[in-house]
Amino acid sequence: MVQYSTALLDASFAALSDATRRGVLEQLGRADASITDLAEKFNMTLTGMKKHVGVLEQAGLVTTEKVGRVRTCKIGPRRLEEETAWIERHRQLWDARFDGLDKVVEALKRKQKVDGRKKRK
Repeated sequence: MVQYSTALLDASFAALSDATRRGVLEQLGRADASITDLAEKFNMTLTGMKKHVGVLEQAGLVTTEKVGRVRTCKIGPRRLEEETAWIERHRQLWDARFDGLDKVVEALKRKQKVDGRKKRK
């Protein structure tokens, strides 16, 4: 069984659970940006954006660098490989369960057809 770093997964999924933080990641995927630029783009206060960036930074999804008075944000070094593996494992589990459910439903439909024919005779 694959072992996942629970703290790392928790931090990543917590960071990704917020639409603003996902938007920040999308924005930084296009180009680096200052916290001021991000705050303006998302129509928030600097303090609010700093908190969002802090959550992303703790998860390793964003890095920041301060040059003078400007803090520039960049996509972090993490590639979400563990998160992707966790999601894939659970997707396979659910696919198997739904495949099993499909078989039960088909068996019930066949049985219903057979039972319906017997009652007509």
